[in-house]
Amino acid sequence: MILYFSGTGNSEYAAKRIGKAVGDEVVSLFEKIRKNDFSEMHAQRPWVFVVPTYAWRIPHIVRKWIENTAFTGNHDMYFVMTCGGSIGNAGRYLKKLCTKKKMNYKGCMGITMPENYIALFATPTKEEALQIIERAEPVIDQTIRCIKNGDAFPQTEVSFQDNMNSGIVNDLFYPIIVHAKKFYVASECISCGKCANVCPLDNIRIQQGRPVWGTACTHCMACISHCPTEAIEYGTHSQGLPRYICEKKV
Repeated sequence: MILYFSGTGNSEYAAKRIGKAVGDEVVSLFEKIRKNDFSEMHAQRPWVFVVPTYAWRIPHIVRKWIENTAFTGNHDMYFVMTCGGSIGNAGRYLKKLCTKKKMNYKGCMGITMPENYIALFATPTKEEALQIIERAEPVIDQTIRCIKNGDAFPQTEVSFQDNMNSGIVNDLFYPIIVHAKKFYVASECISCGKCANVCPLDNIRIQQGRPVWGTACTHCMACISHCPTEAIEYGTHSQGLPRYICEKKV
């Protein structure tokens, strides 16, 4: 079973590519995470998690969901992480997670996709994004071959910086950076409510026709990226930057 979480579509695209190629069911974790649904899941084929990279590890909300969910049937777990550049040493923590769940860790594959973290980085134009996805296709194909053959993903060399990024930097990233304090809405807002609908943590309320952010934010960038009028900003950094949504479909 292919399970994915995606804020702006990169992981969704990779998951559906993999699912179509291996002929397996593809399931979004959005509603399960939003509703704290930890009901047991069963699959006869390997579990394949396709998720974005948040500070060189899988998102905390996905890790929490995996920790609290029982998986029956097949005991193999693959992890595919879409990223803007590097997944660091995410594999170290995923292996520990699988050990805790008494599952077989089959490796972690990093796939470089268009940058979507508009809170800190520059996002690509549509043309640039399509070129990046095109360069990612061979890696997706390699991922598919490993899953089809039941092979573990190839291990990559981990540097000292990778260890630091996935370790202490990740530990500091969430309490220091991951909050909704800098989100605000400009006059272009049309009160459509889409930002609230795409928030995986149900952290946005529409009050008097305007979105108001709560304290539960995972920085998935879904709200700012899906706004149809680009009315949502993140401080001053997002001003003038293109919003990114993966437009390539399977």
